[in-house]
Amino acid sequence: MMWQSHPKVELHLHLEGAADPAFIRDLAARKSVDISGVFDDAGHYRYKDFAEFLKIYEAATQALKTPDDFKALTQSVLENLAEHNVIYAETFLSPDFCGGRDVAAWKDYLAAMQEAHVDGVTLKGIITCIRHFGPDLAKETALCAAETAGDFIVGFGMAGAEQVGRPRDYAYSFDLAREAGLHLTSHAGEWNGPAEVWDTLNDLKVERIGHGVRSIEDPKLVQHLADTGVVLEVNPGSNVALGVYPSWSHHPIARLRDAGVKVTVSTDDPPFFHTTMTREFQELERAFGWGEDDFAQLNATAVDAAFCDPATKETLRKRLTE
Repeated sequence: MMWQSHPKVELHLHLEGAADPAFIRDLAARKSVDISGVFDDAGHYRYKDFAEFLKIYEAATQALKTPDDFKALTQSVLENLAEHNVIYAETFLSPDFCGGRDVAAWKDYLAAMQEAHVDGVTLKGIITCIRHFGPDLAKETALCAAETAGDFIVGFGMAGAEQVGRPRDYAYSFDLAREAGLHLTSHAGEWNGPAEVWDTLNDLKVERIGHGVRSIEDPKLVQHLADTGVVLEVNPGSNVALGVYPSWSHHPIARLRDAGVKVTVSTDDPPFFHTTMTREFQELERAFGWGEDDFAQLNATAVDAAFCDPATKETLRKRLTE
């Protein structure tokens, strides 16, 4: 089928990682910011592995300097979501890149981003600390989250290199965000094995796991996820592009779902991985034969797991059944 017009719900989308290369190139040129080495000869983001991907990601963000830059970025991302009929998305926002984790500066960036608008698309924010920046800076990020929790900022999470530290090192930050009423998620089980997911669940007490695909290697963990209803924010295109799995047909999303684990589908950092929500649907149909009922169930799971308020969820459910 052609899936572009099919309504979609996305829960795992990095705002800076959703910046089109052309947007970043133009912004950098206007600001005379040197981002040489970020792009390949075809104009795409250039990286060969996950470590270089992180460096390129952070280098590209150097072009984003002001609140107005982030407003323009948010507007661009919303327009891209609308193009693929994503009616609701939660995006990861990092005060590390918006005011250096200073609460007052962060509020200025946040206000600017909230001015962006596209009819038909609802966007909510999840503030994320960057794991490889360390637990001390994560505390500053968590304070930014706690100070701006509300209708737009609905969650707190952690992204970055799983290889740095242990989940428990960041427990203080997650406790602070929880006390502020924020929902919690964290990247885990993308690169490290099932033990990373266990530790994240036990030490950070999150409601959702970002990626979590290597949970498939531990039958007890798979059963635990199914029994507790913890939702995995799965990003198949990202996993294949970065070499976590060799192909879509080898990806464990179908096995996890068949085992009763609640899974959703997102794009992670779409232009980096040459994907869109439309492509995710197309490739999953091709790899596993999924159709209308399967994607309707994925959307329903995503709405149930979304961090927004009940009224917004009810509106989304109605739109999905129209």
